[in-house]
This record gives sequence, C-alpha cells and structure tokens, in this order.
Amino acid sequence: MAHHRRNNGIDKNELYEEWDKLPAVRNMQSERASVRHRPATKRKARNETELEVAALVAQGDTQDSFDFSYHASRHERLWINDALGSFYEDHWIDDVLRLLKGGKEANVYQCQANPGSVGEVDHLAAKVYRPRQFRNLKNDHVYREGRMNLDSEGHEILDDRMNLAMRKRTAYGLELMHTSWIEHEFQTMLRLHAAGVDLPVPYARGHNAILMGYIGYNDTPAPTLNQVSLPPLEAKLLFERVVHNIELMLASERVHGDLSAYNILYLDGEITLIDFPQAINPHENRNALRIFERDVTRVCEYFIHQGLRTNPRALATDLWKKHGLRLMPDVHPRLLDDQNEGDRAYWQGMQQD
Repeated sequence: MAHHRRNNGIDKNELYEEWDKLPAVRNMQSERASVRHRPATKRKARNETELEVAALVAQGDTQDSFDFSYHASRHERLWINDALGSFYEDHWIDDVLRLLKGGKEANVYQCQANPGSVGEVDHLAAKVYRPRQFRNLKNDHVYREGRMNLDSEGHEILDDRMNLAMRKRTAYGLELMHTSWIEHEFQTMLRLHAAGVDLPVPYARGHNAILMGYIGYNDTPAPTLNQVSLPPLEAKLLFERVVHNIELMLASERVHGDLSAYNILYLDGEITLIDFPQAINPHENRNALRIFERDVTRVCEYFIHQGLRTNPRALATDLWKKHGLRLMPDVHPRLLDDQNEGDRAYWQGMQQD
C-alpha cells in the first residue's frame, strides 16, 4: 500500500486549545461523577458524546498524517495519525494493520515494521493511550505515590511552575501528568527488559504512544493466559516462570501493580508480561505490599484453576522477605515531613533497624 504525508495547515497546539474550549470537555469532569447514577442508556449516550467530541476537535485531519491499511472509524483514524505519525516519519513503521486490543486506558495496534528499523522483525505493536479526558483508570493516585514526575524525555520535572500546575491539576498540569504516566511505563519497560523480564522489547515512545515488540503470528496475536488451558506439567513450568519474573521485578525495585492472567501473553509454551503503567517502587509506595499481594494472588488463582496447589499469601510473604523488604510498610524519605515529630521518629526507627 502506498503511503504519503499530507498537510492541511492545522496547527496541533491550536487544535488542543479548541478542544479545551468545548463545553462538553469543560463540563466532562463535573458531570462524570453523576454518570454512575444515570440509567445505562444515558451512560452509553455519554460515551458516544465523548467520541463525537474527539472527532469534532480534530476537525477532519491532524497536521501531519499517513495512510494505513487498518479500516478505522473517522475519530480513531485521527487518533492513530496523531499518536503514530512520528513513528512513520522516523521510519519505525510502514503501516498500521489491525487493532489487537482495546482497553479502558489504551488501544494496541499491530504495525508493519520498516525493514530497516529493527532487523528481521516483521511486525511491531503500538500502544496508543486514550486522551486523558477519556481515560478510565481508577485510583491512579495510589500508583503515583513516590514517583518522580517525568517529562517526555524521561527526565524528572524540576520546574516549579510545572510542578505547581500538576499539584493544582490545571489543564496544563493534567497534560503533564498524562505524559509522565506514559513515560513511566516506557522507562519501566526499559529497566525490566534490561533485567531479563519476559516482556515485549521497548523500542520507542511518542507523545501518546509506545512502540514495542509484537507477540503473535503474522495474522493472529498471542492470546492472554486466561484464555488458555494448560496440561499439569506445563502449568507447573509456567507458574515457576511467572514467579521468576516477579522476582526479577522485585530485584529491579518494581512491582507490576496489575498482574494477572489477563496481562500475561502465551505463545508456543512461553509467556510475556504486558501493561506496566501502574508499576510501583516497593520502597517508595506505602501500598506496595498490598498491591504485591494482590498481584501474586491473582496469578495464583489462575494456576490453581489449572490444578496447581499453591498458597498465594505465603508465597507473597516469602518473596517479599527474600528480597529484603519489610512486612510493615516502608516509607521513602521524600514522603516524610521533617517538621512532623511522628515522621522524624519513624525515620529514626528505620535507621536503627
């Protein structure tokens, strides 16, 4: 398929300004709280309205775009162009072939790799995040605790005005937080891939997308583990492999944060862990042990259904202690107030342990 760039003269910054001016967007957060009390038909209508807002803001095309094979709806095509156009321009990909997964936070697409981008690899996967206005991730503040705010280059944001905007959750601040959320996943993937964790190879990231290795056959993506029934011996071997990955993550000071059979791919007897935006540092998040126990329990529940006997709580405790982590919640120094007597006493006790 022939691809070409085109320019219709629309400035992307002006596009976003127009987006923020739309009444539907301005009122979206205040109305969202009341949506759960409405009948299901009204909730459905509200979701359709949000998609219409996205299409309306785009006004027909993004500034730079490329043609691709995947038959997307109008608003989805604009969204893909905006998120993946830079990967096409930089010769990472030549085409977008199909939707692999649609989720509450992001869509994942199978892309045709440019022959010169990643050697013998034919396909790549692109995770395209939903605009922050339409994300539906609950309690993300739980996972942000202790994290540095990162810019689009992976550097900590030190600018006082930018940090103030994020604390006040202005429109600009929320956009910075959205970027930081994406960058955190990419940096986590780089860190864990270097540690040997079984995950898709992270290749590049754009302003609203991550480009990574594709797991699957040419025309069929790998299923998630929850879709697979395993014979007893293979179940035992794969369980041991998942636990090995959990340990590698702990050794790299990371807890997945949303691990289950739904976030593990299975292909030809091998597993691949996916979806890391909620990953946390166990030393810097007061909810780390609870989140870790939930991850281990969800994984164990799948393998118990495959006939394997295991004790999730005991396993989580053993792994946690094995890697030198305290069963009582640790608090990173940046979370303590040196003017608070209780916080000072807590830190002094930690130093004596």
